[in-house]
Amino acid sequence: MLRLVSLKLGRLYRYVKLAVLGSLAAALVLNTHSLLASLQRNELAERRFLQLNKCPACWGTSWCRKFLNGQLRLESWGRLRLLDFFNVKNVYFARYGEPREGSRRVVLKRLGSAQELAEIDAKICRRATGRGRCDLPQALHATEFASLNGDVRLLTPDAVEGWSDLVHCPSQRLLDRLVRRYAETKDSGSFLLRNLKDSERMQLLITLAFNPEPLVLQSFPSDEGWPFAKYLGACGRMVAVNYVGEELWSYFHAPWEKRVDLAWQLMEIAEQLTNNDFEFALYLLDVSFDNFAVGPRDGKVIIVDAENVLVADKRLIRQNKPENWDVWYESKFDDCDKEACLSFSKEILCARVTVDHNYYAICQNLLSRHATWRGTSGGLLHDPPAEIAKDGRLEALLDECANPKKRYGRFQAAKELREYLAQLSNNVR
Repeated sequence: MLRLVSLKLGRLYRYVKLAVLGSLAAALVLNTHSLLASLQRNELAERRFLQLNKCPACWGTSWCRKFLNGQLRLESWGRLRLLDFFNVKNVYFARYGEPREGSRRVVLKRLGSAQELAEIDAKICRRATGRGRCDLPQALHATEFASLNGDVRLLTPDAVEGWSDLVHCPSQRLLDRLVRRYAETKDSGSFLLRNLKDSERMQLLITLAFNPEPLVLQSFPSDEGWPFAKYLGACGRMVAVNYVGEELWSYFHAPWEKRVDLAWQLMEIAEQLTNNDFEFALYLLDVSFDNFAVGPRDGKVIIVDAENVLVADKRLIRQNKPENWDVWYESKFDDCDKEACLSFSKEILCARVTVDHNYYAICQNLLSRHATWRGTSGGLLHDPPAEIAKDGRLEALLDECANPKKRYGRFQAAKELREYLAQLSNNVR
């Protein structure tokens, strides 16, 4: 009986697959002319495709000259709008060419799905007019995004606190950093908000409220050693970042030596974001295999999705001394039945100086036996060599890091795990 059911399901799957392929083939035939036109046209040089008409309700304009001059072109199948149905995240791969530097690969992001971007428009319109549709650039001037225009000197915590994960608990020091490093203005370098044009201020605030990833990349740049993709620029609702390499998931079945090195780098990232000389703790609230990528030449692990990053200012916490501010906080293990689960309290992350969240997130969702992704289990360090499995130390450290049995056990396990992985990595080189 079970075999009969499985055979029927297998046939049904094949029929559905053939139907989908047949539909795509039919669409290709019926739309041959428009498809050929799409392949020949450079939509990245078109203002409507870039949604420049929505500015200043957009992400910026610093790269518009490069886009409109045709220096960027979508790669191969990325030119076919028919395939946008499958591109839910609105992420595109393109080639960017400079006359003297040649061509290089870049990643273009709209920073949201088509539905999410439509909801942004509707929210702005409702705030301004009470209706779901409106003249967006005009309506923006009647919202809180225009309230900081004019002679307002500083971007202050009271004005933007809670708008997004980045500013869930902002300090003045963090906001000054965001303004000073804002790349969508020619006058970057000043923390004075009034030095920005009205349109630039609104773009900054829109980005901060709806998807602050570009501001994370600008404020904590890769050029200074932060483990994020390099921000290049924006045009309308299209942001360009440097292409890093294949996502971490593609290394799930890589040789053991490679996986050990990647795991060590991930733990080093967790340490750097938690403890650094700047005394900003950057907590990763969304940790999964497709949020990281690996450089093909240097093998370096980089964070490529920084939308959900909470920044806590440790200096401010020490200054304000909220309740239990100096008590070490241990994140609670979440044994849920979904992929990439994390348990955390934003309020606690904002109120404690010593927090193990990043170690917990990396160990549980990427490295340990509790990590599940795309139907797999066992994490990046699955199936270790026999001698390492027999020794048992790696498994014990991973278990304690993901689900500690002792008080403050994760802090110690994370430290020992970093050292042990470094040792293993050196041994295999």
